[in-house]
Amino acid sequence: MTTFLENYFRLKEHKTDVRTEILAGITTFMTMAYILAVNPGILSAAGMDAGAVFTATALGACIGTVMMALFSNYPFALAPGMGLNAFFAYTVVGQMGYSWQVALAAVFVEGIIFIILSLTKVRSALFNAIPPALKFGVTSGIGLFITFIGLQNAKIVVSGPTLVGLYPFKAAFADGTFWSTGIGALLALIGILLTAVMLAKKVPGGILLGIIVTWGLGMLCELTGIYVPDPKLGMFSVMPSFANGIAIPSLAPTFMQLDFSAIFTFNFVTIMLSFMFVDLFDTLGTLIGVASKANMLDKNGRLPKIEGALLADSVATTGGALLGTSTVTTFVESSAGVAAGGRTGLTSITVAVLFFLSLFFAPIFLAIPAFATAPALVIVGFLMVSSLLNVDFNDMTEAIPAFIAAVAMPFMYSISEGISMGVISYVVINLLSGAHRMKQISGVIYILAIIFVLKYIYV
Repeated sequence: MTTFLENYFRLKEHKTDVRTEILAGITTFMTMAYILAVNPGILSAAGMDAGAVFTATALGACIGTVMMALFSNYPFALAPGMGLNAFFAYTVVGQMGYSWQVALAAVFVEGIIFIILSLTKVRSALFNAIPPALKFGVTSGIGLFITFIGLQNAKIVVSGPTLVGLYPFKAAFADGTFWSTGIGALLALIGILLTAVMLAKKVPGGILLGIIVTWGLGMLCELTGIYVPDPKLGMFSVMPSFANGIAIPSLAPTFMQLDFSAIFTFNFVTIMLSFMFVDLFDTLGTLIGVASKANMLDKNGRLPKIEGALLADSVATTGGALLGTSTVTTFVESSAGVAAGGRTGLTSITVAVLFFLSLFFAPIFLAIPAFATAPALVIVGFLMVSSLLNVDFNDMTEAIPAFIAAVAMPFMYSISEGISMGVISYVVINLLSGAHRMKQISGVIYILAIIFVLKYIYV
């Protein structure tokens, strides 16, 4: 079996082995398992059956990730995207008043269009047109973005008078919330330090061990009464519960429940294009960031076999809509597995298997707290930020757009906004400084810059 896996995924060619790939897959899964709990919660606000969405989420992630492995042999994992699910539930259904069945139809159409664009290599042309400096900036921006997400998930960073601030430990101790959110934040900080030490000592699977150790400390704290779960504060029990057994929730309430009745309306087209825009550039940004960190880009900054990766992403979006979930897309948390050594589709297959098993062992996977996965996101963010070292900071026409792309992502809380700002600034700075005369800037970049500007004017 080991020989088959080595030959099929060309492990030696990618300087990896079965053990490393499986550990990387487990690490990626552990950092994105939260989607199994979060996605049903968000989409249920649109009136969808939470149990059916849970099953659709697990199956959509499993199928999409398998296709990524088979189509591209890359260590990328897919699942219903954060942000896209919120747009689905709170904007399309909540504000615009459409049914979730119509929203699923919009996601389905988006996926079909993306399949066509992937087969005609339009999406790969966009990826390859982005200058290397911007790609490094995007990679670093994603690192900062997932670090920010990790710190927020762990309640280390919270809302405050200055928009965001450090968790108020003293005030929380006084009002009693310290024993839930405060303990979670402290455990996350401890987990970050422990994970950093393990990486410094080159401990195999250090990122995964950081998640497990932090989770274990959380269970110990709950058993001893130090950590007190409080659902009102978003702090749940970290102890797996099998009180409801291991039955798989029925998919029937959401399966094939698409409503195309509004397909020829202007608003439907607007909704579909909104899904397309965010998904397109979030996916491109994720592929750029993760592939760059894994040294998968060639000397021209291009990702070989990107067509397969984009096709897998497109088919997964279409399949996810049929199952009954919002847009399935490539997850930035794939960078955690890459940082743990994942280099081939065997990492993705491992993630897919775990998503499938999660259907039977949901209580275990759903018990992993956000403060336990936060250390992995923070450390991986650190590893990705180092990509800025590859940018020539003596060339302001390259360095400043890369910097803008990097900082826009966490500050604007969007990968696609970071790409937009990076591309616009790159074109403007190079044109007005005259530097474009000495470079071979793709015409696609100029077109993208115009589209991004028009988006901010009219959308």
